[in-house]
Amino acid sequence: MPTAYQKLLDATFRHLEDLRARGIRHVPVAPATLEALRTPLRPRPASPPVPSRPPVAATSASTPVKPAPAATPASSAMSAQTEKNIPSADREAALAQLARRVAACVQCPHLAASRHHTVFGIGAPSAALMFVGEAPGADEDARGEPFVGRAGQLLTKIIQTMGLSRAEVYIANILKCRPDTPGRRSGNRKPTPTEMVTCLPYLEEQIRVIQPRVLVALGMTAVEGLLGKQAAGPSLGRLRGRWLEFRGIPLMPTYHPAYLLRNQAPSEKRKVWEDMLLVMERLGLPISDKQRRYFLNK
Repeated sequence: MPTAYQKLLDATFRHLEDLRARGIRHVPVAPATLEALRTPLRPRPASPPVPSRPPVAATSASTPVKPAPAATPASSAMSAQTEKNIPSADREAALAQLARRVAACVQCPHLAASRHHTVFGIGAPSAALMFVGEAPGADEDARGEPFVGRAGQLLTKIIQTMGLSRAEVYIANILKCRPDTPGRRSGNRKPTPTEMVTCLPYLEEQIRVIQPRVLVALGMTAVEGLLGKQAAGPSLGRLRGRWLEFRGIPLMPTYHPAYLLRNQAPSEKRKVWEDMLLVMERLGLPISDKQRRYFLNK
């Protein structure tokens, strides 16, 4: 049976042959991708042998045996997700290794062929707060960094108003490549469900390494990418301001900064700020009277 690596290699060759058949003779490759391809794969360490269990002592019929409590999905996910014994340096190294894998990824050949850079993520490897958007835009694709355009500038202002900085949180997207827009010179498109499912394991690994205490999903697409369309519900207006959960981690859905750029109504900005106040309370961050009253009279 072919391995996942062999399947990926075969898909790459098929894609390159298809490009050659269409007359394409040059494929742009980012330096980070070439560097990742040069890095030899390290074999996984062998699993330690499982020690044999000692014989169980017989119990008398009069001694009731109390069954172990069954772990709920949330509690088991939380215990696996929130181990706080990973040193920051190890998290940084794990994220760097994952970023190299992302840079070399061609699981979505159409996205790999059109991208300039993969957009992995940025911020503190041990961040307590992690923001998740949907996908890179043109500015992010050009720089290889999430949320650097107008929406990113607004997100930075929101973070600063919370009393934090971009360097203290972590920012990532469901997709690591910009969704291609064939035949269009500008604009963005929503990621497809297949693209999101394909790329989600990278984000899940980022979350596992960073171990944030709170996640913020920016926009309905981010909520759908994390929870699935059925679990996300019909509209973001019904979800925002309510705590959800992803792999045992509290998740706050809120509007995407791009929505606030399109809708400048103070009432909409206030909704996002109310969501951020809930996030600050959950994290135990200090909240001043000025912060609580922000947008109150606007």
